[in-house]
Amino acid sequence: MSWPLVELGTVAQINPRLPQGTDEAQDVSFLAMASVSEDGLILNQESRTLSETKKGFTYFERNDVLLAKITPCFENGKAVLLYNLNHQIGFGSTEFHVLRPLKDKLDAKYLFYMVWSDRFRFFGEKAMKGAAGQKRISTDFLKEFKIPLPPLNEQKRIATILDKADSLRRKRQQAIQLADQFLLSVFLDLFGDPVMNPKGWDVGCFSDICMLNPQSKKYEDDLLVSFVPMQRVSGSSSSINLEEKRPYSEVKKGFTVFIDGDVLFAKITPCMENGKAGIALKLENGIGFGSTEFHVFRPYESVYAEFIYSLVHLDVFRKLCADNFSGAVGHKRVPKDFLAKFPLYLPPLKLINKFSVIFNRVNALSSKLEGTGFHNTELFNSLSQKAFAGEL
Repeated sequence: MSWPLVELGTVAQINPRLPQGTDEAQDVSFLAMASVSEDGLILNQESRTLSETKKGFTYFERNDVLLAKITPCFENGKAVLLYNLNHQIGFGSTEFHVLRPLKDKLDAKYLFYMVWSDRFRFFGEKAMKGAAGQKRISTDFLKEFKIPLPPLNEQKRIATILDKADSLRRKRQQAIQLADQFLLSVFLDLFGDPVMNPKGWDVGCFSDICMLNPQSKKYEDDLLVSFVPMQRVSGSSSSINLEEKRPYSEVKKGFTVFIDGDVLFAKITPCMENGKAGIALKLENGIGFGSTEFHVFRPYESVYAEFIYSLVHLDVFRKLCADNFSGAVGHKRVPKDFLAKFPLYLPPLKLINKFSVIFNRVNALSSKLEGTGFHNTELFNSLSQKAFAGEL
């Protein structure tokens, strides 16, 4: 059945304003952009008073839907249904849009899954406005975007089905995250904290073990290569989604180049804080191009790839990177100069080899889980597509 299409602005408030006379002494929840995951979860929320946050931040309430408006966060799927907000009222990054469904017309969970769908993001990306690297979804686009609107009870039925499909996907993701956490624990046990260097290893810099952001070679225009936008890199495992391929002629300008064995590290906020990093393996013809928001580490010896990936994936390292960001608010990046000068401890190669063996054994198990998780993701995407086409 094909449901009637209505403009989103007729069934939801877009970026509502804080009502006048609201008690300014009350506690509210605060969410930075990095506080929202690409899996639709709140990672952390601070408690503040309303008077501290009412100016210069975006206002929202429990059961609203938050949607990242800026690239690459929007493309990566940063959105969340605020059903478990600690306080009734919240404030957060100005790079969020707020969608508040009209309760008698639109179910909040149905709305969340709609804006989280590939279909919505596809049209949203095409409608983005602004300079490269700073493009945003406009309020007008949201108000005028047409959504299928079944009766409320049907919306709730669709949301329940998508909930179950999403639950299957999340269970696999949780298992993969546990494997990643185990590897980080092994890393710290073998090498110690990279900032404190408690084991007293010799100290050098990244240039002792790898090249930073190496230059591209020229290839034949019709050569097929892997293409990796930011959303294809996970925040919880070293694997990279390589399903997209493009001819070299389309990517030779305006993208970052890498080859098999390179380590990718997101340099822009909030992708860096969210742990986006990966090891490039099995690239098409051994070559990849992707987002300009990646730093690339090219190890001199292959066993250093797992060491570098795990180090840049550590919370303590990413916090230090965040403390040394450069750039304007919302567009801060890890400077190459910071990485070049970082005092890197240099454990013996024998220990690096030992970690590499452990890493690859655990990663082989994770890859099997990711294979199953890929099918679960495909199932969810298929159901989502059918749901918003009136076919579910």
